[in-house]
Amino acid sequence: MNKTDRPAISVVAPCFNEEGVLPEFLQRVGAVLDRLAATAGPEAAGSGSTEIVLVDDGSTDGTWRVMAEAAARDRRVVAVRLMRNHGHQLALTAGLSICRGARILIIDADLQDPPELLPDMMTLMDEGADVVYGQRRLREGESLFKRGTAAAFYRLIGRLTDVEIPCDTGDFRLVDRRILDLLLAMPERHRFIRGMVAWIGGRQVALVYDRKARVAGESKYPLKKMMGFAVDAITGFSVVPLMASMTIGWIMAAVGFAFFLYSIVGWFLGVNLPGWTSLMAAIGLLAGMQFLMLGVIGAYLGRLYDQSKGRPLFMIRDIVGGDR
Repeated sequence: MNKTDRPAISVVAPCFNEEGVLPEFLQRVGAVLDRLAATAGPEAAGSGSTEIVLVDDGSTDGTWRVMAEAAARDRRVVAVRLMRNHGHQLALTAGLSICRGARILIIDADLQDPPELLPDMMTLMDEGADVVYGQRRLREGESLFKRGTAAAFYRLIGRLTDVEIPCDTGDFRLVDRRILDLLLAMPERHRFIRGMVAWIGGRQVALVYDRKARVAGESKYPLKKMMGFAVDAITGFSVVPLMASMTIGWIMAAVGFAFFLYSIVGWFLGVNLPGWTSLMAAIGLLAGMQFLMLGVIGAYLGRLYDQSKGRPLFMIRDIVGGDR
């Protein structure tokens, strides 16, 4: 697509059971885009045109109906329905692969991240930023446990990888088309998009804001999904857990050798060595560490197996709206 044919801005939002919040989301995003269009100069890419790409990630409520009706009313809205639930990161990837804008705002539909920050993001990008990411100062409506585990996760992954992934950030960001094209060229299935964007590099600038509570509905990231997301992030950006198995192996070998020397010295000195307790403790420790390391290796191997099958990242059922 020629640069002059592109919309100036695409807003991409994955949705899963967001029937209750979508009308307000569309109203607020539409108002922001209207204000930007009214102030856009003739030099803006796409002559100030905009689009909103909504991706239904296998919702079980009326999310698709709301999206399709919005697409019928507003030509800026493009409604995409996936064949089944693929998960947030792949649903987001589907929307990013369809959007056409010169600049792309990634945002969740729950309105915890305010779309009204888009003009400020646009200003930072006008000043030369390739990516403008939202960095959370406050996180309203989230439990102490979730805030604590999120903080611990970002600091852990910062130590495990040489990619600088900003703390206290999500997928809420404005990216340039060049960055998006590079992102879409990355084929991995287990995606950690905020880390992938950080890996690409370029000039990435933070915009600090206060994250609000959900307008409606419940969080789509319970503890189980959060843990799976953390595993995907760590295995996708660090081999430190694999290398740790070698370190632990050397430590356990040293412990075993020390027990060997202890046994030999005791035999020469005629000392009655402890039997059952020490033997079971040593066996239990060694076996536990072996199974732990096998689990780490299995996590990496399982991801290699998934990637080797070469299946599509997502499957689209319907696209409604725009000029599709």
